[in-house]
Amino acid sequence: MSEREPILRRTEAYVREQMSGEGTGHDWWHVDRVRRMALRLARDEAADPYVVELAALLHDVADHKFHGGDETAGPRAARAWLAQAGADADTTEHVADIIARLSFKGAGVATPMSTPEGAVVQDADRLDAIGAIGIARAFAFGGSRGRPLYDPADAPEMHDSFDSYKSSTGHTINHFHEKLLLLRDRMNTPGARRIAESRHRYMEEFLAQFDREWNAADAVPSTSQKESE
Repeated sequence: MSEREPILRRTEAYVREQMSGEGTGHDWWHVDRVRRMALRLARDEAADPYVVELAALLHDVADHKFHGGDETAGPRAARAWLAQAGADADTTEHVADIIARLSFKGAGVATPMSTPEGAVVQDADRLDAIGAIGIARAFAFGGSRGRPLYDPADAPEMHDSFDSYKSSTGHTINHFHEKLLLLRDRMNTPGARRIAESRHRYMEEFLAQFDREWNAADAVPSTSQKESE
């Protein structure tokens, strides 16, 4: 057995324990979906599956959203765990660098990845933020923060800095316009771009239906209305 396999299995057990039962959409199953998608994308990008799997497993262990906005918490936690698990220094720094660069930081903020491994993990994480699961996760997170579903008077804001983005407290529908609908065009790899197309369309259809229901535009005419027509 390669020395990598025990490190991967220990890391999986550690992350599963840390994130089981989490209710904001950043739970163990999110991590597992990101891992599986990242490994799928990695095959077409000649990315190192060992680095990809470790980064995918550890990417949300100390997410800034749950650590007072501290964007250094995630890389620190990854380094600490990997040192304890016995990973080599190069792998540890590569994984920590991916985690440091991974997050969406606002509509006006570029978030380039410097390696194929980082590119596929970022794509996998972003794919899990869109489509049917992305919609469910958006409302789970919004509910955990006490945010309203929608407020027509509160327009989306295209944040031009990470600090501005992190401090946003808008309603959940704004999150679609401020982030989720932007992700299709920010995928790094051809494989992710293909998958993102259908998930993006699904979100557009959901938002159109949400708007119709919000405005009662899908209401069935009353009996009296039908008779007068």
